[in-house]
Amino acid sequence: MLKFYNTLTRKKEIFKPIKKGEVGMYTCGPTVYYYAHIGNFRAYVFADILRRTLEMNNYKVKQVMNLTDVDDKTIRDSQKAKKSLKEFTKIYEKGFLENVKGMNIEKPEVMPRATEHIKEMVAIVKTLLEKEIAYKTDDGIYFSIEKFKDYGKLSGIKKEELKAGARIAKDEYDKDNANDFALWKFYTKDDGEVFWNTEIGKGRPGWHIECSAMSMKYLGKSFDIHTGGIDLIFPHHENEIAQSEASTGKKFVNYWMHNEWVLVDGKKMSKSLGNFYKLQDLIDKGYSPMDLRYFYLSGHYRKPLNFTFTNLDSAKNSLKRLKEIISNLERGHRSVSPKTLNSGRKVNQKNIDGAYKQFLEIIDDDLNSSNALSFMWEILRDEKLKESEKRELVLKFDKFFGLKLGEEEKVKIPTEIKKLLSEREKARAKKDFITADKIRDKINKEGYVIDDTEEGVKVKRG
Repeated sequence: MLKFYNTLTRKKEIFKPIKKGEVGMYTCGPTVYYYAHIGNFRAYVFADILRRTLEMNNYKVKQVMNLTDVDDKTIRDSQKAKKSLKEFTKIYEKGFLENVKGMNIEKPEVMPRATEHIKEMVAIVKTLLEKEIAYKTDDGIYFSIEKFKDYGKLSGIKKEELKAGARIAKDEYDKDNANDFALWKFYTKDDGEVFWNTEIGKGRPGWHIECSAMSMKYLGKSFDIHTGGIDLIFPHHENEIAQSEASTGKKFVNYWMHNEWVLVDGKKMSKSLGNFYKLQDLIDKGYSPMDLRYFYLSGHYRKPLNFTFTNLDSAKNSLKRLKEIISNLERGHRSVSPKTLNSGRKVNQKNIDGAYKQFLEIIDDDLNSSNALSFMWEILRDEKLKESEKRELVLKFDKFFGLKLGEEEKVKIPTEIKKLLSEREKARAKKDFITADKIRDKINKEGYVIDDTEEGVKVKRG
């Protein structure tokens, strides 16, 4: 039975989709003004394991993840870089998509850009103006939070704290106060060449209206799941609900799911503190994207994670050990003859089905990835299970983990290492094993490990 914690109701609920067998899911994506950091990627990996869990429960998932390519920050930084908005944001969009691939995050079915959905945003704003829930000022069009009676139902902000008529034009603002927020910003010279001539005036959208327009275009006026980090609950997601439901008169989203913060050495990540890390920063230090993914999986998505290099090293070593075990299981699987397989190594399907059912029960209980990892290690230590059964189970489990456990790491071997490997093979051919061992030691010191298999020599990073 699939259960998720719903931020809207503040409790764990049995999941029931709007349409049987299908799930519409929206994930707040990146603002492409800089490279995504390790805090951002926790949100995207969380959405990915949610998607994978739904698929493992035989749901057909349609996931939409937006690319915010117009807002205060993209305009400000593109001007600093002296590039057009499109030219500037394409750089970081490309970097994000490369990182998504590296983190083995399943690509959403739709990844819409905000700049390509101005028409849909204008339509929502027009409806809100006609209903007199939005109003015009000298600098833009604003949503009146006083006129939406359910404002605050997601974040829990108290009605008496609402500042009716107090406006805020900035996309991101003081999260201690609720203010009327900008739906559309009229053009000023500070916007440079970024504007659209529309029925509601010359200008550009506010940040919040973008997600409402893109999600409803591709998933409908009401859909199943909306995900994001807890920092988005207020004001962004609260404002999404208000403008969407006020315009359509229908419930916007049934299940709101949010992941907790990633702290760095117990502190909030900040460039000023020098504890700000992009994925590439970790790769440059010798870690793989899968090391980071394992680190994320080691904690429940609704609990804060403390990033330290000690913790990342622990994740890296655990993943390395796990892949070594699976490699040995794979080698054993390939070496078993049909006769041996039939006599002692044949898979018992009842063992497979029973363990897989237990695994599904763990992940179906609000995506408990840390317990799922522990269960996988228990399976690998279980002496009652055959190696072939362990191997099959772990590969099935990896549909959730997404750690590429069945894939061997592709290693780019430097020319000097290739020369040493060639010299070693010549020594072995002459049965000069003393020389061969010395060359092996030399290769090890360079950070590479040799594995002599029936298929030939395989090289891994040490």
